[in-house]
Amino acid sequence: MDELLDNIITDESPSQISDTIKDMLYAKTAERVNSYKQTAANAIFNNNPDAEEVSDNELETSDAV
Repeated sequence: MDELLDNIITDESPSQISDTIKDMLYAKTAERVNSYKQTAANAIFNNNPDAEEVSDNELETSDAV
């Protein structure tokens, strides 16, 4: 943010100011994407960390009933 303000105050070229804004937005977007990676992976692969794992023996027992 300081870099952007410095660019505006020192009357840098509009393209430089635009590039600074784009860099800031890309960085913020990358942070958000990285923070949601695990949530998205769990949702896609239906991997619920709170769910109990079912062993093969439990599956065989429940099928036999």
